[in-house]
Amino acid sequence: PARAEIIRTALAESAIATIAAPDDRGLAPLQAVHTPALLDLLQHGYDDLMTIYGDAADRPLAAVPETYAMRTGDAPRTASIWAKLGWHCYDTSAPLFAGTWEAVYWSAQCALAAAAHVYDHAGVAYALCRPPGHHASADLYGGFCYVNNTAIAAHWLAAQRMRIAIVDVDYHHGNGTQEIFYRRDDVLTISLHVDPDVDYPYYWGYAGETGAGYGTGYNLNLPLPRHTDENAYLDALQQALERVHAFAPDILIVAVGFDTYIDDPVGGFRLTTAAYPRIAERLADLRKPTIIVQEGGYARAALAANATAFLAPFA
Repeated sequence: PARAEIIRTALAESAIATIAAPDDRGLAPLQAVHTPALLDLLQHGYDDLMTIYGDAADRPLAAVPETYAMRTGDAPRTASIWAKLGWHCYDTSAPLFAGTWEAVYWSAQCALAAAAHVYDHAGVAYALCRPPGHHASADLYGGFCYVNNTAIAAHWLAAQRMRIAIVDVDYHHGNGTQEIFYRRDDVLTISLHVDPDVDYPYYWGYAGETGAGYGTGYNLNLPLPRHTDENAYLDALQQALERVHAFAPDILIVAVGFDTYIDDPVGGFRLTTAAYPRIAERLADLRKPTIIVQEGGYARAALAANATAFLAPFA
């Protein structure tokens, strides 16, 4: 929660945003995007595993798979919690703790609240989501992500017959968002990210992934070399904006990650704080009702400055 608190405090002190707690819109919007099995595991997986251990000395701190499924067949018929964890989780960076579900649920509600506000009033709304979501697909979680906040907001808006464009400007590819909308033509998905040849998520995010079926041509990946600087990043962003303009969305969703920052411990780009208002200005120039959803960003010392720099052009 420290990262979210840093950004929240900075926004309160800067007065560039009115801060409000999200309403509870229930589980249905999450169920519209994610499978029942995944949501059940996220809700109950930690407790189910701890029940097995009881008060044993080797009781783990969190629920993390010991074996990962190859997913070459059907979902496991076994009731084993270990099998469920290995089926739905694809890496070691998304453990289930006692409070994980509550955080995940309200993170999604935050994105939904921003979507509802923009749907009702236009303008701009920022969803300060923690944990992030863009690595979570319909039936899988990983990469610090459990449910896909951006996709939940986008799907809810699409159900209101809105055309949605998602532009993901996190350091890592939004593989979960891509998977959820890969066969749809009502939601355009664009991701600017480090080349998956050199960094997470490795298996997704290549330029040749352009959609399938009705979604062919509605997914655009713009992988960039490690050490990409501001000028090269803005050139790629221009490509993204041209595609958004051609799509003519009713609403824009920006999935923002400040792990593109030069000193981010998990990043590798060379963007400085001064780059963020330039990126935001170009997005704001689209003149679309806009939802901004928080994804990554781990350089705590710079989070306040980076977030306010990015959000100021939308104020």
